[in-house]
Amino acid sequence: MAMGLVIVVGMLLYDLPWTSILIAIPVTCVIYVLSLIIGYYIAEPLRLLLLKTRAYRAGVPVKFEADGRMHEADELSESMQELVEKLEAQQADISRENQRQSEFVSDVAHELRTPLTAIRGNAEMLEDPDLPEDMRVRFTGIIISEAERLSRLVNNLLQLQRIENTQTVAEELRRINLRELAQGVVDALHSLLEERGANVSIVGEAPDILGDRDRISEALTNLIENASRFIDPGGHITIELSGLHGNSVIQVKDDGVGFGDIDPQLLFDRFYRADMSRARTTGGTGLGLAIVKSIVDQHDGIIEAVNLPEGGANFIVAIPSIE
Repeated sequence: MAMGLVIVVGMLLYDLPWTSILIAIPVTCVIYVLSLIIGYYIAEPLRLLLLKTRAYRAGVPVKFEADGRMHEADELSESMQELVEKLEAQQADISRENQRQSEFVSDVAHELRTPLTAIRGNAEMLEDPDLPEDMRVRFTGIIISEAERLSRLVNNLLQLQRIENTQTVAEELRRINLRELAQGVVDALHSLLEERGANVSIVGEAPDILGDRDRISEALTNLIENASRFIDPGGHITIELSGLHGNSVIQVKDDGVGFGDIDPQLLFDRFYRADMSRARTTGGTGLGLAIVKSIVDQHDGIIEAVNLPEGGANFIVAIPSIE
């Protein structure tokens, strides 16, 4: 319309023929219509994007997709979709972490309840002035045993929290000879293994790895100590070392009863015990294998567990080798 007015004013000022009006009016109308079409074409993708954004803010599941009508709007839609996916992933991570913490608190409360109940019950029995001396000694021993198990549980909880909340820093990484490390762990556990009647042997060789020596020792200690709980006196534990597909493999095998027909991955959950009653009598806290898995994960390794055909369990750790 503005162009039409300009043409009319121009005809009046410059004495243009009035027939120009007959040309100017339809041209102006065509230009006006074209401007409306172009404006709609430009604004419609943005309007749809605005509606989707409002719907997403209201909690409606929306997928931001490029429709190919406008390059800039398509790029904005793709950016919005990436932002939405990132936000949803973060929300899912937060939800899982909250669930994990809730389960952890519940598990800890359950595990603490058992030794505390035993300590209280036996302490109340000791209040009886007519209690025979042999019973007094027995109840006192139970209290001491449960207090020690409670102390181990708390220490393992703190240890697991420390491992999971920290990352292995570069300064702590060293070349580790697994044969020497395994021998050192077995020597350190000599008294315990002798007390439980466990015969331990180390076979094979594995390439060196790059890792935190203290934590790898801790993981292997837990595996050997765990195996010693589930073998009969005079049983055997074999630490087999090898290399496979760029990984250094540590296998801790025993000739005990195995872990039964369960999902092996459950063994690495906090407080899980394949045999609850037996683990309690041997002093297990249900955290040793969870600690092992956290250490192996920090070294970019994997851990698996299998029942051996001839009986017993085999825990397999694979950690990337170095030349």
